[in-house]
Amino acid sequence: MAITPDANPATMPIAVAMQRPAWKDTFSALRMHNYRLYVVAQFLSNTAGWMQRIATDWLVLELTGSVALVGLTIAIQFVPTLLLGAWAGVIADRFPKRAVLLLTQGLVGALSLVLAVLAITGAATLVSVYALVLGIGLVQVFDGPARSVFVNEMVGPRHLRNAISVNASIFHLGALLGPALSGALIVVVGSGWAIAINVGAAAIGIGLLLAMRRDELLVGPRAPSTKGQIREAGRYILGKPALFWTMVIVGVVAVFGVPMPTLLAGIADTVYDTGAQGYGLYNTLTAVGALTGALVSARRSSLRLRTIVLGVLLYGVLLALAGLAPFYPMFLVVLVTVGFSRLLVMTAAETMVQFSSNLAIRGRVMSFWVIVLVGGQAIGGPLVGWIAETIGPKNAMIVCGAIPALAAIAISLVLARSGRLTVAVRPRRGNWVAIVPRAASGR
Repeated sequence: MAITPDANPATMPIAVAMQRPAWKDTFSALRMHNYRLYVVAQFLSNTAGWMQRIATDWLVLELTGSVALVGLTIAIQFVPTLLLGAWAGVIADRFPKRAVLLLTQGLVGALSLVLAVLAITGAATLVSVYALVLGIGLVQVFDGPARSVFVNEMVGPRHLRNAISVNASIFHLGALLGPALSGALIVVVGSGWAIAINVGAAAIGIGLLLAMRRDELLVGPRAPSTKGQIREAGRYILGKPALFWTMVIVGVVAVFGVPMPTLLAGIADTVYDTGAQGYGLYNTLTAVGALTGALVSARRSSLRLRTIVLGVLLYGVLLALAGLAPFYPMFLVVLVTVGFSRLLVMTAAETMVQFSSNLAIRGRVMSFWVIVLVGGQAIGGPLVGWIAETIGPKNAMIVCGAIPALAAIAISLVLARSGRLTVAVRPRRGNWVAIVPRAASGR
């Protein structure tokens, strides 16, 4: 990936290795002691977090019977990111990341404990669930950017790309196990106990953060307390096509693709009548594909903006195909491919964003990334829920796949036009259709 140097040395991108790693180096980041502890904490946190999310969604569905209100649950958790996300990036650039993560983990554990007790005792109401979900969302606003930058402090630039892929693998391994475990616990003992698991995971996470070797952390420079830092990050992103267009197309996926659990809840409840176990199965199959995609992404040898755009096109087509699937077994198989394609897109996109920004401004850049990703879910949750209730969850899945696919085509045309490219048909050269410089298209 070619990166043009910035005029401002303080935000000049760092050099990174992009060659394909040897097989023995596929998970090279795990050689770092602090990162191994972090991975254990992340695995427990992600697995328990997915258990809590699935259980909370199902709890809302049990309380209300409304798929739209399940979507609103997602929106309430993520709306704080739209309001405070940029400030969270400033905090990530100014304050020690490890200290920020210790605080956020403690607060998430406390709020999850209250939610679990209410659910277990049968005292949960829609208002109380929404209030606690909002509180967790407020805390997670500050967790995301600090966590993204903290990865670099543990592994350094040499292993950063590998660590991003490992993080994705851990995230989706948690997404693989979490829904299945949550579905089983919901059936056996109810939603509350599935939520309670997250309390223990938060406590273990705090212990592992405290056990890290502070002298091995590669602490980057802290941003000074000056005015205009958020505007500086905004100009920085707008001035880099790789950052800007990556965030645009990921925003579309975040709105229409990431809230897929809302659609899966509706499909489990009204289309195939499979209940909580089916809902857990659908999320698990998606996570199986995502985990496979994460392992593949760890060995990616090149990274280009067009790879991300074409990946979104593929993801949209597959998501629409899941909605069109005429048979239940076909629907289950396509869910695996949907998870695979989405993971490849999201891992490539996050890698592009991190590698295109220097540590001096990366916290703020990643805050915009989190705003796009999480804020898109805040918008998409109720929107997708409304679409599902209006035209049915399977038809809604078709719509939610078609829109990202069309966006990918539109962005491809814009990028081709801005790069003075055109489509050429060249049957005698082996590749019938190719995108080439406009001046060369008639040769």
